[in-house]
Amino acid sequence: MRLSLSALLLIACGTQAAFGQAAPAAGAERPFAQLEAEIGAANAAPGPRTVPAKVVPVPDTVSPQFRTAVAAPYRAPAWNANPPDAAAWKALVDKLAAAGTAALPALREKLGVTSEAAVIGGVKAFVIQPRQIPEANRNRLLLHIHGGGYVYNPGEAGTLEAILMAGLGGFRIISVDYRMPPDAPYPAAMDDATAVWRAMQTMQKPQNMAVFGTSTGGGMTLALMLRAKAEGLALPAAIGLGTPWADMTETGDSYRTNEWIDNVLVSYSGYLTPAARLYANGRDLKDPQLSPINGDFSGLPPALLITGTRDLFLSNTVRTHRKLRAAGIEASLQVFEGMSHAQYLMTPDAPETKEAFGEMARFFDAHLER
Repeated sequence: MRLSLSALLLIACGTQAAFGQAAPAAGAERPFAQLEAEIGAANAAPGPRTVPAKVVPVPDTVSPQFRTAVAAPYRAPAWNANPPDAAAWKALVDKLAAAGTAALPALREKLGVTSEAAVIGGVKAFVIQPRQIPEANRNRLLLHIHGGGYVYNPGEAGTLEAILMAGLGGFRIISVDYRMPPDAPYPAAMDDATAVWRAMQTMQKPQNMAVFGTSTGGGMTLALMLRAKAEGLALPAAIGLGTPWADMTETGDSYRTNEWIDNVLVSYSGYLTPAARLYANGRDLKDPQLSPINGDFSGLPPALLITGTRDLFLSNTVRTHRKLRAAGIEASLQVFEGMSHAQYLMTPDAPETKEAFGEMARFFDAHLER
């Protein structure tokens, strides 16, 4: 069965599966005067904030194309997937990867993009590029690190974001097909990303290159910068951080304020918790190579960060932005109305998708040499 383009979002974020059941209809809201008294009393003393149960409507401030994504029900069972063993994990990953891959040829054709498998630095990868590369980008090269909670999107399934960036931004891109658990937990993924980045420095000048990724890919981009600094490798001219999983310890306000509002990740207690443990393989989740928010950001390249008002990782992104700014790094934070985790990957035709990739393309154009 051919997967719709809208379903590709599930692949990119590691929440690939069929739609879940819609939540039951809520009852009528209580009068404000009653809520004012009850909630005011509940919050009269310092401490955690108590809020009333409420219905959050789909905003009419987003495009008609994007409204469908905002209104969609939770994706079940993937948002809370927790396979019992390695074999079950691999079976789920392979099933979803096959479904996602089936939709990519049509997307590439629509956007005028080609994809070619390659081995770069001894690591499997894909070279994604537009059929006609703009003159300004002829000598530019991007490294893409895909998302998927460190467990999803092996092979071609991990190239969705690279296809969108190549088609909408006009760049030649290397998308690394890094190894993942359960067979290859940390540090395999980071070893692969580092090996590809090292090899890319023989292909193009670092000042002509950028690194980008969403969710896990954003977190790995930051971790790669920290590791490259430690190993004396040149850094790229810029980085793009799509709602980065910069902290694996469930630290941040939006893990609570956007829980059950984000219709992609939904809750950190869903699949994210077992996926983090599977990847870390007993390593301290505060380690900067797992949670790069704990690393030293001094000397990092200029960064563009993207998130949304409903994103479970909104705080991850905001905290990363503030830490970059505190380290003296140029950092631009782009927050989209009504957007859950990484929903700018939803449909190529949505204005929000084009705007998000347009922002990143302009940011890279401003910082990469030609």
